[in-house]
Amino acid sequence: MARFDRYLLSQLMVLFGFFSLVLVSVYWINRAVRLFDRLIADGQSAFVFLEFSALTLPNVIRLVLPMAAFAASVYVTNRLSSESELVVMQATGFSPWRLARPVVIYGLIVAVLMSALTHLLVPASLYQMQNREAEIAENVTAKLLTEGTFIHPTEGVTFFISEITPEGALEDVFLSDRRREDRAQTYTAARAYLVNEDGKVKLVMLDGMAQSFTREGNRLFTTHFTDFSYDITDLIRRPDNIARTIRHTGTLEMLMRPAAIAVETGASIGRVTEEVHGRINQSLLCLAAAMIGFATLLVGGFSRFGVWRQIVAALVLLVLIKLIEGLAGDVVQSTPQLWPVAYSSSVAGVLMAVVLLAWAGRSRRSRGPAQVAT
Repeated sequence: MARFDRYLLSQLMVLFGFFSLVLVSVYWINRAVRLFDRLIADGQSAFVFLEFSALTLPNVIRLVLPMAAFAASVYVTNRLSSESELVVMQATGFSPWRLARPVVIYGLIVAVLMSALTHLLVPASLYQMQNREAEIAENVTAKLLTEGTFIHPTEGVTFFISEITPEGALEDVFLSDRRREDRAQTYTAARAYLVNEDGKVKLVMLDGMAQSFTREGNRLFTTHFTDFSYDITDLIRRPDNIARTIRHTGTLEMLMRPAAIAVETGASIGRVTEEVHGRINQSLLCLAAAMIGFATLLVGGFSRFGVWRQIVAALVLLVLIKLIEGLAGDVVQSTPQLWPVAYSSSVAGVLMAVVLLAWAGRSRRSRGPAQVAT
């Protein structure tokens, strides 16, 4: 590799690492705050928070990688242009195609990193996080045994106990079940016990009252009881088999047997096809983003007024590529046989960069060598 290629590639990789770190930090902090509130509110430890944060990182990195590749390409090209380094290289006979060679290598490196994320790390981390969420939900029994706090083990259910005796009795129990839209049930008891019977967990309440309110007719039924058993198994037990989704499935598996994956996950064939080819296309988009960032700024050449117009044009091209990606995804979902359309956004991006590089080379020849450094 020529010295100029090594120099430009090193600059791109250093700035790519910097922008990746900044963008990942911004995205991760935004998600970590919500994750922290949810886990700590559920009574989980800081270790669980750190574990979940680590499991969310691969997906966050996947989201920011194309933006980091584009930002690094634009920043390095702008700096080399403002310091006249590109002008000097062009004056020595380097064509836009020759200048773009390290940028293409840089884009391919980022594409390989994106491939490792989309095909391996992200599906594995999402599936592991789903398992951990299920395990935490299964341990909700410990959350129920919290004195003096209103607990919401699931949506529509509220549970409260004032005290736990040394014998394990729950004093002054309140349970509200509003999961049904047409009926709300409320139970209060002076004392209760958690009993495991035949694999089911039941809340046995003593000396209490049950109130049932029906929306039809707005009627309230009140019943006093000496003892009453309430099944809370559904609140604290996870299903034996955790169903996978296509986001948890490996790329190779979806390519080899898309019909079986569609049946297993409950998704359509079109959705499976769009997911697998969309993952491959995301890697190619990193290459397209890097090339567009470089080629667009190269068109303008050196200017004392900066290259803000070229930067805006590059952003517009990226937005156009994302629009093409969204439209292509809809087409593939509706008609899986048209799966090559999924790559239209990355192909369009590379073609845009090629056209811009050809334009830059033609403009340079029309100006002549004497005008390149003006």
